Amino acid sequence: MVSMASFPDELIGEEVSIVHSTNKSEIGLTGKIVDETKNTLTIDDHGNHKMILKQNVTLKITRTGMVVEGKTIARRSEDRIKGK
Repeated sequence: MVSMASFPDELIGEEVSIVHSTNKSEIGLTGKIVDETKNTLTIDDHGNHKMILKQNVTLKITRTGMVVEGKTIARRSEDRIKGK
């Protein structure tokens, strides 16, 4: 798993897949992150936008293969990127 401190990058535009979720229907969801708030990610899944709670998921970032627990990135993206 990747901690927040070691994942300071922007997530918008990244292709991801959900590898674990408290909501079983979200597991396997893949797509591009199109929006991010403090607590949510919006994933474009073939034209359908799905809002996912960060706290409930573990993501795999396609480009890097990194696996990130959503709760470690549950903060505003600008604060995460700045390292606050």
